[in-house]
Amino acid sequence: MYAASTSKVIAAASLLLLLSCAKGPPRAQPIGEAFVGPAILKIRAEIPLNAASVATVKHGDRLEILQSRRRFLRVRTPSGIEGWTDERQLLAATDMASLRDLTTRAAKLPTQGVATTYATLNIHTQPVVSSPSFLQLNENEKFDLLQSIVIPRTDAPRKPLIPPAPKKPKAAKKKKEAEKSTKTPPPPLPKPPSPPADWLELSKSERDEVEAEASQAPPPPLAPRVDGWSLIRTPSGQSGWVLTRLIAMAIPDDVAQYAEGRRIVSYFALGSIQDSDLKKPIWLWTTTADSKQPWDFDSFRVFTWSLRRHRYETGYIERNLKGFSPVLVKDVELTTKGVVSSNPGFSVCMEKKDGQRVRREYALLGQTVRFSSERPCEAPLPPPTAQAPSPLPVATAPPDAPKPTLLDRLRSLFHK
Repeated sequence: MYAASTSKVIAAASLLLLLSCAKGPPRAQPIGEAFVGPAILKIRAEIPLNAASVATVKHGDRLEILQSRRRFLRVRTPSGIEGWTDERQLLAATDMASLRDLTTRAAKLPTQGVATTYATLNIHTQPVVSSPSFLQLNENEKFDLLQSIVIPRTDAPRKPLIPPAPKKPKAAKKKKEAEKSTKTPPPPLPKPPSPPADWLELSKSERDEVEAEASQAPPPPLAPRVDGWSLIRTPSGQSGWVLTRLIAMAIPDDVAQYAEGRRIVSYFALGSIQDSDLKKPIWLWTTTADSKQPWDFDSFRVFTWSLRRHRYETGYIERNLKGFSPVLVKDVELTTKGVVSSNPGFSVCMEKKDGQRVRREYALLGQTVRFSSERPCEAPLPPPTAQAPSPLPVATAPPDAPKPTLLDRLRSLFHK
């Protein structure tokens, strides 16, 4: 009997020792998961933006969602640190899968030239301004341009993470209305005098007649608002969408000066010319005067280097066409007097007057451009469709059962 009592006392003392050594409150149970959108994201100790940073996470890191307040979420990092961030900085699992699929498809697309930005540039998951931005490029960073499109402006708002609570019926308001209905109503007001029978004719003026005639004509339809977007690939291999108006092609200034206000859509080096100690590339570019048209460019031009004037000059040009990306730089076979030769060159997809798209190939012979052949153009890439970003899978955590107190544990130990 004495030994049993002693063992219970020892067990109770051990339990007290373990409870005293516990570090802090128990870990909160997650109510969902999300993934970091930006390249670098700082997790704050509190909700305010000026709160101290407690952790730094990278794009794609998985976070556990612990709590939600308006658009702010308390999360737990892979290392176990907890803090607050904005839900707009996070992506759902389906968003991450779509982004990986976009990067895989973009890796197979040929580049249409190197572009740059003159300010901080947000890269989006899809061609919608409100879509999540998962990466930022700094001023003067360079990247590959893969595809440019013009699509109607749309919105893809994220659905609320947690549905709003149903509004409670306003019992007090109903009670007041019931009390009003029981009171004696006031006496009715006397009827106002009726207007003359021809009051409409008397109130008309010449201005009213003119406005009435104008109102009968149907208003002109409003043109839909469109945005230009470009699919890009960063040096690290990540791909996403940026607004076309925020980027510029990084072709050298001694060629770009001849753009004459037109937007350079794509450019390529076809070869080079040696001028004393200088090695000057032969450039091909495509340009457009109107970025809102359904085609990508309306002219292309080849610049060669003049050894006599030591400057760039036009070696070949075609205008007033409807051209479509991609432009391909490749070796082209050219038949001259029955002899077939392979030469550096390029091919351009354009629309003929009958609406048929053909890919025309051109060969570069020294500094001379020669037409080689024509064949049907490949099927165009399907335009992307804007999809609403997936709501983060936040679930309501079940209420935790009340935890036994220290006194309850000791009682259960001694009553065994």
